[in-house]
Amino acid sequence: MCLAIPGKVIETFDKVGMLMARVQFGGITREVCLEYIPETVVDDYVLVHVGFAISRIDEAEAERTYQALKELDQLTELRSPIVEEQSAPAFHDPAAVRSKDP
Repeated sequence: MCLAIPGKVIETFDKVGMLMARVQFGGITREVCLEYIPETVVDDYVLVHVGFAISRIDEAEAERTYQALKELDQLTELRSPIVEEQSAPAFHDPAAVRSKDP
């Protein structure tokens, strides 16, 4: 089952050529990609799924959706820590690793 969480856009910006936003979900703010709905502006409400805003909605719909998710205890993802993306580690050849003799 896929869930989209409603949030309010508080800032839009460009990040490496990609349209992004800071979106507020209750008391939590996360970075969200706006490439699917580039017409989004500050103070719009959006539905966010795995870091992508997938739809704009009005404030009343955002509140109804947020309350329904809260009642279903489906907001735990918002409490998880934000992890910065890192570049992939360099290739590691297991054959090159030598075990230590006891």
